[in-house]
Amino acid sequence: MKPDAALIVVDLQNDFLPGGALAVEDGDAIVPLVNRLALRFEDVILTQDWHPPGHISFASAHRGQPPFSTIELAYGRQVLWPDHCVQGTQGAAFAERLSVPHAQAVIRKGWHAHTDSYSAFLEADRKTRTGLAGLLRERGVRRVYLAGLALDFCVAWSALDARAAGFEVVVVRDACRAIDTGGSLASALQAFANAGIVCANAAEVEAGEV
Repeated sequence: MKPDAALIVVDLQNDFLPGGALAVEDGDAIVPLVNRLALRFEDVILTQDWHPPGHISFASAHRGQPPFSTIELAYGRQVLWPDHCVQGTQGAAFAERLSVPHAQAVIRKGWHAHTDSYSAFLEADRKTRTGLAGLLRERGVRRVYLAGLALDFCVAWSALDARAAGFEVVVVRDACRAIDTGGSLASALQAFANAGIVCANAAEVEAGEV
């Protein structure tokens, strides 16, 4: 087990897997790797996109706006997504093959109807906190490792917010997959470099090299 460290598994939910409403290509391929990685950590946190019907981030909630278009909201630019991860639906459930029975907490995000939330730490208004940073600090965590979906959105926002909160951050690249729309992947990787976030592969993490 890695001391003073936690693994955050981001949004490994059915709607983000192949066949889901907002599928990330090859997203299901990371599930066995995440299961294996989690065995290296005593502290494991899962995040879960958890939208009410008609959520403000859904294109269907904005007449005439197609999915993947953008609009300006009170808190800034919002990508409009297909309806996904609606509370209580099968699409919002965790991947069937995800097996992390020792995970201690689930951080649900995006459940406020009028605010989106990519990050596990802060909602998109950049004011509303989830409480995750406090939970990690109370457990003595200094370094967080992130895996999950999608690398260039929810993983990236979570990683950058974790770094801003004072944690050392490692993104496990091969335990993530990206959407990569409009240069989003390159932008995320550059932001990681600028923030001092380490990118590593699972083998390096398992070997204790990072």
